[in-house]
Amino acid sequence: MRFILCFLALLAGAHASAEKLTLDRLHSDPSLSGPGVRSLKVSPDGARVTFLRGRDDNQFQLDLWEYNLKDKSTHRLVDSKILVPEEKLSDAEKARRERERTASLKGILSYSWSPDGKQLLVPIAGNLYLIDASKPDAARMVASGNVLDPKISPKGRYVSFVRDQNLYVIDLSSGKEKQLTSDGKGTIHNAEAEFVAQEEMAQTSGYFWAPDDSAIAYKRYDEAPVPVVRRFEIFADRTDVVEQRYPAAGDPNVLVQLKIVSPVSAEIRNVELGANADIYLVRADWSGSAKALLFQRQSRDQKKLELVSVDAATLAQKVLITETSPTWVSIFDDLRFLGNDKGFIWSSERSGRKHLYQYDMHGKLQHAISSGEWGIDRVLAVDEKGGRVFVQSNRDAVVDSQTYALKLDGSSANQPLRITQGDGWHDSSFARNGEVFVDTYSDPDTPPQVSIRRPDGAMISWLEHNELNASHPYGKYLDAHLHTEYGSLKAKDGQTLYYSMIKPSGFDAARKYPVYLSTYGGPHSQHVARRWGNLFDQYMAQQGFVVWRLDNRGSSRRERVFTDANYHNLGKVEVEDQITGIEWLGKQSFVDARRVGVFGWSYGGFMTLRLLAEASDKIAMGVSVAPVTDWSLYDTHYTEQFMGTPKENAAGYESGGVYSHLDGLKSPLLLMHGMADDNVLFTNTTRMIDALVKRNVHFELMTYPGAKHGISGRGPQRHVYGNIEAFFKKNLMPETK
Repeated sequence: MRFILCFLALLAGAHASAEKLTLDRLHSDPSLSGPGVRSLKVSPDGARVTFLRGRDDNQFQLDLWEYNLKDKSTHRLVDSKILVPEEKLSDAEKARRERERTASLKGILSYSWSPDGKQLLVPIAGNLYLIDASKPDAARMVASGNVLDPKISPKGRYVSFVRDQNLYVIDLSSGKEKQLTSDGKGTIHNAEAEFVAQEEMAQTSGYFWAPDDSAIAYKRYDEAPVPVVRRFEIFADRTDVVEQRYPAAGDPNVLVQLKIVSPVSAEIRNVELGANADIYLVRADWSGSAKALLFQRQSRDQKKLELVSVDAATLAQKVLITETSPTWVSIFDDLRFLGNDKGFIWSSERSGRKHLYQYDMHGKLQHAISSGEWGIDRVLAVDEKGGRVFVQSNRDAVVDSQTYALKLDGSSANQPLRITQGDGWHDSSFARNGEVFVDTYSDPDTPPQVSIRRPDGAMISWLEHNELNASHPYGKYLDAHLHTEYGSLKAKDGQTLYYSMIKPSGFDAARKYPVYLSTYGGPHSQHVARRWGNLFDQYMAQQGFVVWRLDNRGSSRRERVFTDANYHNLGKVEVEDQITGIEWLGKQSFVDARRVGVFGWSYGGFMTLRLLAEASDKIAMGVSVAPVTDWSLYDTHYTEQFMGTPKENAAGYESGGVYSHLDGLKSPLLLMHGMADDNVLFTNTTRMIDALVKRNVHFELMTYPGAKHGISGRGPQRHVYGNIEAFFKKNLMPETK
């Protein structure tokens, strides 16, 4: 026993003397997570894996790299700085990057392979380049002038893109550019996804190629009905008055149409979307034979979703599947067509959990592919030859992500074969034929490692081992690294809530520590995950805080009874569950229940305000960044999914917002917001300021000139998190002032 106690004392001493993280190092190069990769793709011929990687001197400047499976070599294919030394982005591209949460990145943000695997299409700074994979230095510009959403057609005959709200194609055999639509101007947009589709429906494109290159289906929308919001974007040296068409809850949405255009003749045909124009066109896909165009139509109240098949020749229609829900029907990207028009795979939460089903092309259910008290996250690949479907799921642990194989005939519906083995978080990218996949794995003690594997999970080779050793960027901080613990609690209704906790450096069970509670709390997000995490959490633990996260009811990757709990009353069960976690923490011998602080951004900022208003007797302080304060100010699709419209659920909007609870806010508050935020409008914070002043509630405020919702950029991010640390220490560790 004496030896064990001495060892623990030595270990605690090692942590105390080890080099700890600093805020400056967190926000400098190279990345402490190592040479991370993104946008992993296996070439169509299966010979290469391509990916984007940040530069050693700037982790936010991305270049295109490749790994050759034959000679196991890794090298940079395209140097973004050589291709475009200085980027100048259009306002449309800046807005698109804000929607895709890539506003902090530069260089090459996306690319695509030609079907024969010989060329790569690379957009950068509004221009479009074709790269010969065997001679990458010979980049050929094929289009310029604010090019958006470029694609190589499925058969490789064309390059398509959007410019100035119209759709264009380039015939690669002749090099001739053709404009397919001409009415895009003002409020009319062709082949683009509207604001709420980009922001809330994960719809990054507004046009869809037929698999034989014969036609393009595209969205045409008119945003004239959407109210114009006049807002100020305040910069350091100027103030811009921006008129933005922003559809707040209950407001009219865009008028959307679906059309089909020929890339040869430019003939346009209209696809009827139904008698009710007030709908969402959430997805469109072509069948494998190109004989049918299938689109998904969601009702305005989001309680009904229909999959509609359109005959490509006659435009005759048939509703194949109708999904309904008393709350809302979720949107997924799992539709996959089987060869020879044998049918398709469809995902649904009709059982209360997300599972896969196989249908024939007439909409007749053939069988369930998966079933049971678990659910899938997404379809990764379909291997028809091998009779398998590969999926991502948290079947074995809610805080994990693993890759599984299901039999296409449904015979393994409740017994999928787990392919990835290490407990933690796996993201897999499969080759088109399913014969190889790239696995990105991490856990709280292992930064992302990328390997190439066979479909049974067997290793082929490392793409990026990223071994955490002395030469790793994080190596010098490894001795100070703290372990993340996971556990669960029960909500008031008996449902299971998962949490993570990091105990502080030099932890002494006889001491009482303050708490840094990080929250998000909103739908479509999981905050507690067993993966390489937010290093600011590590930093705060090393500063002497117990770091705590809890996923409340309403969080994602769970069964519908869990996610539906906040329907028509945002902020109620989320706050209840976070308080349940705080009360549990307060009973731990090592926690000082008088020194609990909370931080959140966006929905988490909303949660911070609601928690302070509901439980200032239990929460000593809070930091709220870019919060929603009134749900009637937020956009239609997101807000109405959970709250309905302000007209039909006035009481829910009243109780779900912040203002009706503000009399309970007694603890110190730091409020921060970007002054050019076009997502959670800065109006949310100006109204909050006014409400607090009227109540004579004193608070601290930090606003960021010119900053959008993410307050992106190394300098601004460093400043934000410096403010968070300082406010926590000032209020919870006054001796460190």
